[in-house]
Amino acid sequence: MSREELKRVEVMSRVASGELKLGKAARILEVSYRQAKRIYRRYRKEGAAGLRHGSAGRASNRSKPKRFRRKVLKLVREKYSGGAGERFGPTLAAEHLGSEDGLQIDGETLRRWMLAEGLWSRERKRKAHRQRRERKEHFGELVQMDGSFEKWFEERGPKGCLMNLVDDATSTTVCRLGEEETTWAAAGVVRMWVESHGVPQALYTDWKNVYIREPTEKERREGRAPLTQFGRMCAKLGIRIIAASSPQAKGRVERSHGIHQDRLIKKMRRKTIDTFEAANQYLQEEYLPEHNQRFARAPAEPEDFHTGVSQGMDLDSVFRLEQERTIGNDWVVRYENRFLQIQRQSRHYAPARSKVTVCQWEDGRLEIFYREQKVAWKEIDTPAVAEALPRPAQKTVVQHWKSSKPNKPGADHPWKRRFVDMRPRGRSRRQSLAAGELWK
Repeated sequence: MSREELKRVEVMSRVASGELKLGKAARILEVSYRQAKRIYRRYRKEGAAGLRHGSAGRASNRSKPKRFRRKVLKLVREKYSGGAGERFGPTLAAEHLGSEDGLQIDGETLRRWMLAEGLWSRERKRKAHRQRRERKEHFGELVQMDGSFEKWFEERGPKGCLMNLVDDATSTTVCRLGEEETTWAAAGVVRMWVESHGVPQALYTDWKNVYIREPTEKERREGRAPLTQFGRMCAKLGIRIIAASSPQAKGRVERSHGIHQDRLIKKMRRKTIDTFEAANQYLQEEYLPEHNQRFARAPAEPEDFHTGVSQGMDLDSVFRLEQERTIGNDWVVRYENRFLQIQRQSRHYAPARSKVTVCQWEDGRLEIFYREQKVAWKEIDTPAVAEALPRPAQKTVVQHWKSSKPNKPGADHPWKRRFVDMRPRGRSRRQSLAAGELWK
């Protein structure tokens, strides 16, 4: 079953036990109340197996053939593409494809294809009017996330970044102090939230490469969504990432920064805290419990929208870096200028030139997986770079003496005499030699 189907099973089980109302379950699953009733009816009749989609794994019966799609996109590139002011829009291109090329296609279908191939971009719209957004109604429905750079230790220690998570409905806060706003810093504070409260529905973040990035040209051509390492971690848990277009959009966490920059700095000054380890211990044991007791508020609705971690999923398998690498012909995997030698093994054999996944944890631990199975390896020394041979000494160019005489032979030179003039006419060479006539 997919992650979404497993989520439906969990929510419907809470409805069956009486913990959750069906209307609130519809809000969590983001479906209508009538659809939630149908899902719950199938769950009661068939159990968890009834929530599996019947068309899972099958192609749509109404999808266009791949050959037809390639032909259409080729014509769009050749005839209807160009600059921003020259190219045809999807609707106009669909009309000409039908009238000139005999290829009938709906304009919206062509729009999706052109967007996936990078042949069309949406027109820029006017900026929407901004207004103050009301809080979400449920705990765990939306969590705002941001990093705050400040001299948290004043002159006692280095400058750091406070990773701050604030629930939109209750202002419940979880913090962690580190050096920079990196992938590991973001993953660490999200893991603390998941272990304390559960998996939230969505994260509201900045538009940074740590969280969301722009797609590459290859991803545009293939129609794949760009995914960062942090985004992949959230996708495994089912957390949707929403990128804010301005600091005002996530004002809840921005205002929380001001509170911490005032109160946290002064409290750590009184305790003479000057290291990140001591600061994080103080945050968990004293500061955050007191802060949440003072500033957190009750949600508008009592239901908790957090979900549990899927059964069989380990958080260590979620919060890690994953990179695909190719095994060399010598069964060596290169990862960040390190050479990892694949060990000989009887099971889960990884052939040369195949793809493996190298996983790295925050503590530096590495593991290699081939088809989701762990393989043994050991690190070997980096091959020494061969020293360049010394260049041979440059030979001295000897200036030869040049004769003042011209190189062109004279008019009486034998080379300029004709062959017939070299002996008397009518005599052979033997006769000329016998008569004592020498060749000139």
